[in-house]
Amino acid sequence: MASSNQIVFFDTTLRDGEQSPGCTMHPVEKLRFAHQLAALGVDIIEAGFPIASAGDFDSVRTIAKEVKGVRIAALARAKQADIESAARAVEPAQNNRIHTFLSSSDIHLEHQMRMSRAQALDLAAESVRRARSFVDNVEFSPMDATRTEAAFLCEMVKVAVQAGATTINIPDTVGYVTPSEYAAIFRMLRELPGMEGVIFSTHCHDDLGLAVANTLAGIEGGARQVEVAVNGIGERAGNAALEEVAAALLVRRDVLPYTSNIVNTQLYPTSALLAEIVDHPVAPNKAVVGKNAFAHESGIHQHGVLANPLTYEIMTPGSVGVTATTIVLGKHSGRRALEHRLTELGHTLTREELDTVYHRFTELADRKKSIYDQDIVALLSTHSAEPLATPVP
Repeated sequence: MASSNQIVFFDTTLRDGEQSPGCTMHPVEKLRFAHQLAALGVDIIEAGFPIASAGDFDSVRTIAKEVKGVRIAALARAKQADIESAARAVEPAQNNRIHTFLSSSDIHLEHQMRMSRAQALDLAAESVRRARSFVDNVEFSPMDATRTEAAFLCEMVKVAVQAGATTINIPDTVGYVTPSEYAAIFRMLRELPGMEGVIFSTHCHDDLGLAVANTLAGIEGGARQVEVAVNGIGERAGNAALEEVAAALLVRRDVLPYTSNIVNTQLYPTSALLAEIVDHPVAPNKAVVGKNAFAHESGIHQHGVLANPLTYEIMTPGSVGVTATTIVLGKHSGRRALEHRLTELGHTLTREELDTVYHRFTELADRKKSIYDQDIVALLSTHSAEPLATPVP
């Protein structure tokens, strides 16, 4: 699979993303968002953790019944009850998956699981075999893989594949790894015997702000599935942001020559819908979908963008579903941006008139954080008996 250039997008917004404090979704909201994920073009929706509650089970099963054209996955610990619950939940889907996981790092095995490495290997194999008895498509994750001793990680991956896992996910559960280390893990695992046809997957957390960088490094190391969440929501600092990974693949095809089924023009609408559902506004400076991602206040930047957007924008707003570039008028703006907005408002000024209005504008901007159109129009007659310009009919 590593020889393919196709990247599978596995969205975990409804599972790992929902575990983000304050981002709980009701069943109707989850179904609505799952339909939007299908419109976005994700390949797999991890719809939830069915054993967690009756409500989560029902949500996963409803999504499995109603959302078409996408594979529906459910998460299960390496426990019989979890796996059977996940199997029942995804059973109605046209294409389904059980995603089962077990800790692999010594710190997890000793302090959380209280089991030996040998016991962990046996349980991993048993759990994958059980999942395969229900579905043909099984994903296995050695949790805390990036802090797992390399030889033991290889052992766990091998037993999972031998038991029938078709996708192996390598979670950077605590956001610990660096890009070069993460890529090296995938290269190591791909060289193991019996890995032909296995899809390797990334799952990166953002504790050190490296989730997207690590995801892209994983792809370069041979991963062909990426586990991501819209707006980067998820446990602690969150997951790799779907929109950022997709935009990187869109913009940097020169060094990332990969394809996907993502409909890039749906990135912003999907982000906006999630923010509405969970009542969790996107940070203004958030890459790709933040309100400032295509906004310019610096006079130097405004002049360049107005001359040619490529001077300061590496992708068009429309390519990710944003309506247009925003020129923000403030204390850092220049004459060119002010003139542009006045023209849009129907006012044409001479050079001398523009100099006068610009002087008034800078004085106002030093006192006022937000400058509105009515403020700009008012500047045309401020301290003057006669208006500086006549509106163009």
